Amino acid sequence: MESTTSAAAEVATLCSELIRFDTSNFGPDGAAGEREATEYVAAKLDEVGITSQLFESEPRRTSLVAEWAPDGCDRSLPPLLIHGHTDVVPAMAADWQVDPFAGEIVDGYVWGRGAVDMKDFDAIILSVIRQRQREGRAPRRPIRLVFTADEEAGGPLGSGWLAEHHPELIGDCTEAIGEVGGFSLTVNDQRLYLIQTAEKGLAWLNLIAQGSAGHGSMRNDDNAITELAAAVSRIGSYQWPARIRPAQQQFLDAVEDVLGVEVSTDDAETTLARLGSIARMVGATMANTANPTMLSGGYKVNVIPGQASAGIDGRFIPGYEQEFYETIAELLGDKVRYEVITGDVAVETSFDGALVAAMQASLQTADPGSLAVPFMMSAGTDAKAWSKLGVRCFGFAPLRLPPELDFISLFHGVDERVPVESLEFGCQVLDDFLDRA
Repeated sequence: MESTTSAAAEVATLCSELIRFDTSNFGPDGAAGEREATEYVAAKLDEVGITSQLFESEPRRTSLVAEWAPDGCDRSLPPLLIHGHTDVVPAMAADWQVDPFAGEIVDGYVWGRGAVDMKDFDAIILSVIRQRQREGRAPRRPIRLVFTADEEAGGPLGSGWLAEHHPELIGDCTEAIGEVGGFSLTVNDQRLYLIQTAEKGLAWLNLIAQGSAGHGSMRNDDNAITELAAAVSRIGSYQWPARIRPAQQQFLDAVEDVLGVEVSTDDAETTLARLGSIARMVGATMANTANPTMLSGGYKVNVIPGQASAGIDGRFIPGYEQEFYETIAELLGDKVRYEVITGDVAVETSFDGALVAAMQASLQTADPGSLAVPFMMSAGTDAKAWSKLGVRCFGFAPLRLPPELDFISLFHGVDERVPVESLEFGCQVLDDFLDRA
């Protein structure tokens, strides 16, 4: 218990200090500059004798890989990959109650951009491993630590780059834990801990309509704007059929037991509304989705353009990628085509095995009577890159949260914050988990 207490004593400070590095990721048009934050992580590991390797896909787009296999761990076992990312989405300071990059600790919370996504788990990882290393307490198996750049832009300069250029650093790992899972959801006084076992695939599309340019005052039966608008409308209003995978069904079964009501897969978001904003995430994983997000066309009101385009944010259920693209092609019609701007795989694993049993046992030890259940996430993580190397990925960043905290809304949200007590709980669980994993 001494080790957990000591780790917990510094976790809030580590989280706060990480937040003070402005690692805002503006996407391909703006560098996030993860270098300083990654050097900070390397220095914290170096203080306790853990050596890191730094890799840059582009200047200042820095990722870290470290091997932690101290005496006492079973080196005959494959390493467990524990991964985090240091970049964050941008924040508009004027919208916040506090400076989003000050890392203030106010009213029992660490505030700032990244407090939830995901400098909280970065800090938990660092604090637990630093303390165990000081005390000479080895994990059960070797640990591969990876802190990536560029996750918030899909990872082409971070996890994707590492997987492509240095697969040998990851490929010997068989299992991984990372973000967006392990947090509690209180339903009728029952705490459920949601373990991510699946995430939807990514299909960002550019729709292109070709037509005949001409004067705006003339009749035109080959108007690119008209064709594009019709296609966008068909896609935006299309009702995708429910496609239920094991992770979703197991989550729904658990919630049904706790709520005492049947959850309709065709309208899960409405049925689960009492759970708060997580209902939107769950609802989005019941089927493929395709949301129009951008429109572009024309340059003068009295000129019919020869081309118009639109952006679509598409996400597909594991196993239903082909159905997604076939449906999009049908909805487009004959005069509109699409290009894939960014595409990436869906990720899915089963909720079983020794690693899952270790998660369940560690959570039960820290929070007796709680229940761990799997779920699918509507967005994506670095797990997409690791899964291509054969790594079985889970979202397990344990946090026991106050029932009243709308945690899901804080991902990329204004006034992002995490309770200090939740960070301390995460240290307790991760410390126990490393003895079992």
